[in-house]
Amino acid sequence: MKYTHHNSELRLKNINEQVYLKGWVAKRRDLGGLIFIDLRDYHGITQLVFKPDNAFYKEATELKNEYVIEVKGNVVERESKNKDLLTGDIEVIVRDLVVLNTALNPPIAVSYQDNAQEDTRLKYRYLDLRRKESQRYIIMRSHITQAIREKLLEKKFFELETPFLGKSSPEGARDFLIPSRLYHGQYYALPQSPQIYKQLYMVSGFERYFQVARCFRDEDLRSDRQLEFTQIDIEASFVKQNDIINLTEEVLAHTFHKILNYEIKLPIDQISYQDAMFYYGSDKPDLRYGLKLSTPNLDEVKIPFLEGKSVRSLLVPNGASLTRKQLDNLTAVAKKNHSDGLAYLKMNEGELTGSIVKFFNDEQKDALNLKDNDLLLFAYHDSFEKASNGLGVVRNEVANLLGIIDENKYSFVWVVDFPLFEYSETEERYVARHHPFTSAKENPNLEGPLDTMLANAYDIVLNGYELGGGSIRIHNSTTQARMFELLGLTDEIVEARFGYLVEALKYGTPPHGGIALGLDRLVMLMTGTKNIKDVIAFPKTQSARDLMMSAPDYVDVQQELELGIIRNKESK
Repeated sequence: MKYTHHNSELRLKNINEQVYLKGWVAKRRDLGGLIFIDLRDYHGITQLVFKPDNAFYKEATELKNEYVIEVKGNVVERESKNKDLLTGDIEVIVRDLVVLNTALNPPIAVSYQDNAQEDTRLKYRYLDLRRKESQRYIIMRSHITQAIREKLLEKKFFELETPFLGKSSPEGARDFLIPSRLYHGQYYALPQSPQIYKQLYMVSGFERYFQVARCFRDEDLRSDRQLEFTQIDIEASFVKQNDIINLTEEVLAHTFHKILNYEIKLPIDQISYQDAMFYYGSDKPDLRYGLKLSTPNLDEVKIPFLEGKSVRSLLVPNGASLTRKQLDNLTAVAKKNHSDGLAYLKMNEGELTGSIVKFFNDEQKDALNLKDNDLLLFAYHDSFEKASNGLGVVRNEVANLLGIIDENKYSFVWVVDFPLFEYSETEERYVARHHPFTSAKENPNLEGPLDTMLANAYDIVLNGYELGGGSIRIHNSTTQARMFELLGLTDEIVEARFGYLVEALKYGTPPHGGIALGLDRLVMLMTGTKNIKDVIAFPKTQSARDLMMSAPDYVDVQQELELGIIRNKESK
């Protein structure tokens, strides 16, 4: 049979038409001699009717959920209409039935929401993806990707590809390494991003590039991060920071308008990294609500465990309703995110209480100017930044506890003027804050103290998530060599890891820059889910396993021998 309609299309105007339909059996109901079948495809549901005089009536009694069938029949008006279905005014009297395939009883419910554990859903992901909600995420992802592509093509960008098999570059997250069969002991690395390749496109004269790029980073998973992810990778020549920012705003505005009919107010506000950390304790602040951090004046208050510490405070109106248990949990959150701890004061009906109230005299209490039901939180650490980090995360938790976040709002902000370098305590040296190919702002020769240099870098933030980041690159070989020198990389290391890029920059490289937008995070936010796994067709679990394919897994010893790999004796 050749089907004539999807299972969302038939209406009263189609009555008396002969139609051909196909799909999965979502539900079978035997009622007083009549058999009703809900036929499902990814468009919707159509109700089928088998009467006792139907030549296929017996076959219909044997249909089970998830059987794949084709039918021919006539459209009639339903006596009992279903307002919840697009096709709820009609049904199809079946004349012919072909069972294309049978199905076992599925381990998870497909046609309705169930309480299956996430591990079960991921093990049978191909069934989970039949569910309407799961398909909505993936179809929306396709529409969002096409909208982004549409705008970039309109702006005369070339859609180009970059290799998966490249060279390991340990100046970032851990690489995924692939041993070479032809060159034992040598490895390819999967790309953490196409960064160097897209810069080489600029060297090659392709002035405008983009790619829906697959990237791989061997790092711990969380709700908004996977081992493999997709980014919209963009690079252009002869541009400055505002050119990339304006282009990105156009792309996002077009996408949100086309997909959600949502108008982004342009231009998007900008905030410096320094102000973001001072007021929000985060370089990706959620601006859907207020609650700004401040630095309290505690000079006259002698609190032993705060002496010599950097202290940040957060005033929470109507926050005194939080319980002791909730405050203890917030303390744990602060400690988990770098702060040494969390102290608090509450004002209830004119009485000040809290973990540090005993250190305040009456005059100092009055100086706080707390209103009734106010909560004042204090985070502390030797480091100003770490005290801010901890309280910034607490700020988000408090907003969730008090229910003051508008979940229907999209709040964009650009974070700019990042430090060019940051000090790594584990490596005991300065490392690149963004990556080692980022140019310095108003300091082209990279002269002066490292902790004062600012980067030509910019992040686009949405609702507390870093949606994308980019920079204007170093395009001069001498400056790039100076950057590697400041990072403590020897000439030998530079030659081994980046020699080809340094060489390429010597041959007339234009000024260039770009940005990478995280497609998975963008889809997650635009579809309203809080779990990035929902918008990835075949994701890994939180423990980095593919339960459906049982990966990672051991391979045959013969395969390892071909790759020159000798298995450790303790390994299986």
